[in-house]
Amino acid sequence: MINNLQDTTILHNGVKMPNFGLGVYKSQDGEEVINAIHYAVKAGYRSIDTASLYFNETGVGEAIKQCGLPREELFITTKVWNSDQGYESTLAAFEESMKKLDLEYLDLYLIHWPVKEKYKDTWRALEKLYKDGRVRAIGVSNFHQHHLEDLMSVAQVKPMVNQVELHPFLSQVELRAYCQSEGIAIEAWSPLARGRVLQDPTLAELAAKYNKSIPQIVLRWDLQHGIITIPKSVHEQRIIDNADIFDFELSVEDMKKIDSLNRNERTGQNPDYFHFDF
Repeated sequence: MINNLQDTTILHNGVKMPNFGLGVYKSQDGEEVINAIHYAVKAGYRSIDTASLYFNETGVGEAIKQCGLPREELFITTKVWNSDQGYESTLAAFEESMKKLDLEYLDLYLIHWPVKEKYKDTWRALEKLYKDGRVRAIGVSNFHQHHLEDLMSVAQVKPMVNQVELHPFLSQVELRAYCQSEGIAIEAWSPLARGRVLQDPTLAELAAKYNKSIPQIVLRWDLQHGIITIPKSVHEQRIIDNADIFDFELSVEDMKKIDSLNRNERTGQNPDYFHFDF
């Protein structure tokens, strides 16, 4: 059983990544994101997930400095945006992110989306940053299996993480199985389907059974499937409540009930048809 908020997944290079973290997508730079991170750290969170696209890396960096924890106790992720992809431009984008975050090193750097014709060169840049010791782990986001296979046909370093949209309505079973077979950790963005899970009667029934909220049921389902999860919120009580999932365990039968909700329904873009902004 996963017992607490500091439990980790060991990535294939030996780096320990917390199974649970705070996503800061759409958290405003400055006071809002700083406060959200303070609430999360106080509640026991140790992983923060941002991206250059979120335009809040400066606030994230400020919160890291203010939170009072040693840097090595935190796991910080950011991502290179689509318009910055390519070898040299990715290296420049990384330096810009590090300047905003004001960090000596990064724990995880991800390619945000698989920009065709560019992600292989982008990956070479991530490999350089990894080999130079600037980043402890490198990975991708929103990659289908065919993107991963294409990337790994030329990669010197296998991706350690694939962060994808994943929730009970888009459970990504085949992709999860493939990543597991390759030793690539799966991480869920939008684990609560942007709030759509709140309307589901099966999840409501399970929430009543376990005396938990629907988000707590879904986030527990993530962890029991070995899925790293990063729910976002800027509200202190919700940040605390999201993490209150270590005092119960879903039965095998109830896990299957949630599994059965899959309908391959996305709240975001399909990576194969993403309209990239340049």
